[in-house]
Amino acid sequence: MSNGLFGAIRVSASGLRGQRLKMDVVARNLANAETTQTAEGTPYRRQRAVFEEVLGEKVRSHETMLGREEESQLARTHPAHMLETVGRAEIPGGGIASDVTVAPDASEFRVVYDPGHPDADEGGYVLMPNVNPITEMVDMITASRAYEANVSAIQSSKDMFSDALKI
Repeated sequence: MSNGLFGAIRVSASGLRGQRLKMDVVARNLANAETTQTAEGTPYRRQRAVFEEVLGEKVRSHETMLGREEESQLARTHPAHMLETVGRAEIPGGGIASDVTVAPDASEFRVVYDPGHPDADEGGYVLMPNVNPITEMVDMITASRAYEANVSAIQSSKDMFSDALKI
C-alpha cells in the first residue's frame, strides 16, 4: 500500500517540478519580450518547456542493448540532442517517468518598422523576439492550474494515508 501511495506522490511531485519549470520559462519569455540584442547578436528567441514521457525500464534496457558507438551516433542524429535537459524524474524499478526539457521556438522573429530604434537596419526595420505576451499568459495560467491540481493530488494522497493509519 505505501509504495502505491508514495508512487502517487512521486508522480505529482514530478508534475510540480515540470510545471514550475514551465512557469519559469514563461516568466523568462515575458521578461525578454522586448529584448532585441542577446549575446549572440540576435533578438531573444522564445523558449518552450517540453514534457516527454520516459518508459523507465524499457528505455534502460534499450540503452544497454545499444553499443557505445551506436549510442553516440543516436545522440548525434536524434533531434533531442539540441534540447537542454532540465529535469528528469526517475522511478525506481521502471515505470513511467517524465523528462522536462527547454527547447527554442523555431518560429520567425517579428519585424517591426521603427526607424528611431537603435537596432533598426538601414530600412528602419527591427527584428523583435518571437514572444507573444497573450500566448505566454495562457501558458502561465495553464501551468498554474496544473500545478494546483498536482498540489491537490498530493494533499488527497496525504489525507488517504492519514485515514488508513486511523484504521
